[in-house]
Amino acid sequence: MSLPVAMLPIAAPWLDYAGLSVFAASGALAAARRGQTPVTLAFFALVTGVGGGTVRDLLIGAPVFWVRDPHVAALCLGMAAIIWASPARWWRGAALDWFDAVGLAAYAVYGAAKALRYGVPPVPAALMGVVTACVGGIVRDVLAGEPSILMRPELYVTAAALASGSYVVMTALGVAALPAALIAAAAGFCLRAAAMRWKLALPAYPAED
Repeated sequence: MSLPVAMLPIAAPWLDYAGLSVFAASGALAAARRGQTPVTLAFFALVTGVGGGTVRDLLIGAPVFWVRDPHVAALCLGMAAIIWASPARWWRGAALDWFDAVGLAAYAVYGAAKALRYGVPPVPAALMGVVTACVGGIVRDVLAGEPSILMRPELYVTAAALASGSYVVMTALGVAALPAALIAAAAGFCLRAAAMRWKLALPAYPAED
C-alpha cells in the first residue's frame, strides 16, 4: 500500500528550489574552475540542476518538472550568472563540495516525497530520492572529466540514502511532513559533511588477496 499523498511536504516546496539552486551552482562552478565561457556555465548549471529530477519524473510517471515550471530553468541560469559575475576568490577551496552537500540532502528528501505523492511504495520512493540527489552530480562530473561521485571513496550516495530513507520512515511512523523533511535533510547533510571532514568511507571490495 502506498503512503498517502498528504505526506508530501506541501508547505516546503523550498526544498526543491534549494536543492535545485545549489546543484546548479555546483555545476556552474565546475565549469568556471576550467575557465569556460558563460554559455558553458549556463549549460552545466542546467543539466546539473535538473538531471536527477528529470530521471525521477520519468521513472515515476510524473510530468518532467522543469518543462512545466517556468521558474526552474530561469533559476539555474540565474545561478550560473551569479557564479560568472562573482570574483573567483569567493569559490576557491571546498565551495563546490559544500554546495553539493546541501543540494544532496535537500534533493534526496524532496525526491522521496514526490515519489510518495505519486503512489510509489516506500522502498522505491526512498530510492527515487537517491536518484534525484545523485544523477545531476554524476552528469556534472562526466561532462567535466572528473571521476564520478560514485567512484569516490567517501560517503556520498549513503548520505543521500540516509536523507531519503529517514524521511520515508518518519512519515510512515506518523511524523508530520515538514519536521520529517527538515530532520531528514539535516541528517543527510551532517553525514556528508562528516564524510568530507574526516574522509569517512564504506569498506572497499578487496581487489587483491
